[in-house]
Amino acid sequence: MALSLILFDCDGVLVDSEIISAKVDASLLKELGYEISANEIAERFAGLTQDRILELLTAEAGIRFPEDYAERQRVELDRRLAAEITPIAGVHEMLDRLDLPRAICSNSSSERLKIVLEPTKLWDRFRPYVYASREVGTKRPKPAPDVYLYGCRQFETEPRETIVLEDSVHGVAAAVAAGCRVVGFTGGQHSYDGHGHALAEAGAETVIRRLSEFPGVVEAFSNWEAA
Repeated sequence: MALSLILFDCDGVLVDSEIISAKVDASLLKELGYEISANEIAERFAGLTQDRILELLTAEAGIRFPEDYAERQRVELDRRLAAEITPIAGVHEMLDRLDLPRAICSNSSSERLKIVLEPTKLWDRFRPYVYASREVGTKRPKPAPDVYLYGCRQFETEPRETIVLEDSVHGVAAAVAAGCRVVGFTGGQHSYDGHGHALAEAGAETVIRRLSEFPGVVEAFSNWEAA
């Protein structure tokens, strides 16, 4: 079935932000006496909201987070992103080769998305089709499928005619649950051993490491039936 729409995750797919976020979390958690590497944070929690990460760490390790922790994390991450954010290599060249309508579906807030998309010159390539999961539709974040279903509805496109590019297990699960075709991406700095296998296990039909591969995959998927 021919494809009619492309939906992109943002962090770790269009911009190399996941590793920055993981480093901030690792540093702040160390201050609380909990040792965890940025790589482990990226492997386990990439694609989840900060609230969900704190819930999991509280249940797992019994960490008692100060009341101001979430705000401290937000401020520090925004500062680091503004100073350090870079686009994923080849993102603009990839977009130049794609003809289908496109949008971003992310667990980040719209404010955070603007922080990373404007300096990388991606904001104007997507706006106004930039959807923050907790601000649109049902407001349920990934791994719920809702933001991808919302994106499809905005373009009056069936999920089976939509291809999604995702870098996290939770994001792949969301897109699969929505009924979309899904490609995994492992080209961000936060990628880890077994990343591609994990994305495939979550339901990605294929996995790429370079964005330059994606236009060819889109063309091929337009001619293939879903397995």
